[in-house]
Amino acid sequence: MEFLDASLPYIMPIVYAVLMISVFMGLCSYSVLAERKVSSWIQGRVGPNRTRLPLVGHIPILGNLMTGLGLFQPVADGLKFLFKEEIVPGHVNKGYYYLAPVVALAPALTTMVVLPFGRYVDADGVLQPLVLANVDLGMLIILGISSLGVYGVVLAGWSSNSKYPFLGGVRASAQMISYELAMGLALLPVFMWSASPGYYDEAGMFVEGSRYGMSLFGVVQSQQAAWTILWQPLSALLFLVALFAETNRLPFDMAESETDLVGGFHTEYGCFKFGLFFVAEYAHIIMGSGIFVLLFLGGWNFLPWMADPWGTGILGSVLSVAWFMAKVFFMIFFFIWMRWTLPRFRYDQVMSLGWKILLPLAVANLVFNTIIIALYDTLTR
Repeated sequence: MEFLDASLPYIMPIVYAVLMISVFMGLCSYSVLAERKVSSWIQGRVGPNRTRLPLVGHIPILGNLMTGLGLFQPVADGLKFLFKEEIVPGHVNKGYYYLAPVVALAPALTTMVVLPFGRYVDADGVLQPLVLANVDLGMLIILGISSLGVYGVVLAGWSSNSKYPFLGGVRASAQMISYELAMGLALLPVFMWSASPGYYDEAGMFVEGSRYGMSLFGVVQSQQAAWTILWQPLSALLFLVALFAETNRLPFDMAESETDLVGGFHTEYGCFKFGLFFVAEYAHIIMGSGIFVLLFLGGWNFLPWMADPWGTGILGSVLSVAWFMAKVFFMIFFFIWMRWTLPRFRYDQVMSLGWKILLPLAVANLVFNTIIIALYDTLTR
């Protein structure tokens, strides 16, 4: 028992991490189903409604309902990818060819560690975030790690030794450089308003600023009076457009672009390796949706004009997680809706939008907010 008590602080984080990854991978699988159902709804079709699992699928009423909704389809797709014949083209660079799908998926799973998805009240009555690792520079870590996802696409394009995947990899790297600048600059005004470092007053006494620093939890707490999207609409728009580009979603899916690159960077991939790329795309969508909700849609705060009403008990923590996930599901629906509504941009249009429109707007937005903050601090001290 003494050994168990001593090892418990080390075992529990591992258990939490495994549980979180399992739930996250389940969300990725059913996001694929959501995409297929929403696309069929937009196009006037039914969508997946035939796959039936043994035993569960034959339960009266419930089995038919789950089959009609397509809830067994992700299980069938996963088994198909897992047990299909492994085919590797002879001309690929095998080491990097196998590594690329893992590199594409790993950043999304890693950034999940610092993403708060709710809150609880500790024994001292202090509000704390529900997160695996509560760090002050959570957003900086997310930006640094999530940008590594493009290396999986580039590795896949280069290691395939084929012209179409190679062009897809080159496009992905150029697109990442073009839009990460605007994304980072769009975030700066949000943290400038939500986190103040403190200052010395006229008497020489230090006045403490925000105790949250640049953490995502601090940004959520700063939105109790009003969501960020209401008073930073330009930052929200710039970040959302850059997020579409970073996740390679229509109208920015230049790395795939089936109309001119066959299958893009994953043309030479099949079976389980292709499935990893598929899951990685939706993993990045879920992470991007969660970040947008935390930064601009109030996180688990109830309404734009209403702060956290969930209470201090376990039920309050569960409700905060449920409300946060409801907003994330709305953002996932928005991603899917845009894909099946907007046409794909040309490559030159994607580059022009990033360098000639988004980047100048992000710089102007940063300069404007810097001036306003400086004037506000001068007038209020």
